[in-house]
Amino acid sequence: EVQLVESGGGLAQPGGSLRLSCAASGFTFSYYAMSWVRQAPGKGLEWVSTISPRGSITTYADSVKGRFTISRDNAKNTLYVQLNSLKTEDTAMYYCARCPGASVGSCPRQPDDYSYRGQGSQVTVSS
Repeated sequence: EVQLVESGGGLAQPGGSLRLSCAASGFTFSYYAMSWVRQAPGKGLEWVSTISPRGSITTYADSVKGRFTISRDNAKNTLYVQLNSLKTEDTAMYYCARCPGASVGSCPRQPDDYSYRGQGSQVTVSS
């Protein structure tokens, strides 16, 4: 059974930082591209970032480029995202999600189309 468990969320001030983790189990983590998606209050899911199986390819939404960094540790079956220079508009529930295959291109274009997604970790940015 595929399981994705996020952690590390919380309250941060504007300009602050947080690091989210996603512990994966039930599948060969090192084979799959992985993504982060988020959902702000009252809004739909938004794709944030994707990383290839070995971490050599990373892509970001324009809204987070230069501020967020996705990474992974295949030995620990864990996906990460470092959130820096946080803004109030980054307030959202953050989910890790598994792509269907190894290629970054296999990942769904629509964030709602991920078959496997964790339960989420809440990030609140407020002064």
